[in-house]
Amino acid sequence: MTLDELTLRLRDFAAARDWEPFHTPKNLVMALSGEVGELISLFQWLTPEEVTAWRSDPKLEFNVQDELADVLLYLIQLADSLGVDLLETASAKVERNEKRFPPVER
Repeated sequence: MTLDELTLRLRDFAAARDWEPFHTPKNLVMALSGEVGELISLFQWLTPEEVTAWRSDPKLEFNVQDELADVLLYLIQLADSLGVDLLETASAKVERNEKRFPPVER
C-alpha cells in the first residue's frame, strides 16, 4: 500500500463514520500527541536491556506496533488536513539535516 492509498483509506474510514467535522488540525494534533504519549508509556520504566529485547515480550511487541500504527495514522490524517505532502516534506528535512550535520570522517 502506498502513502496515497493509505491516506484515501483513512479519508473513506472517517467519511463513513461522519467524523470529518472532528478531524480538524487542532483535534488531530492533540490525538497524535496522546498516541505518542501512549507509545512513551510502553517504554517509560524499562531498562535499556528490556527496550532492546522488546520483541521478546509478545504483549509489549503487539502494543508497540499498535501504538506506532496509531501515531502514523494520526500523522497522515494531520498532514492530509493541512495539505502537506509528508514524503516531500520529510525528504526536504533529511536534505537540510545532511547539510547541517555532515558525516563523521573516519
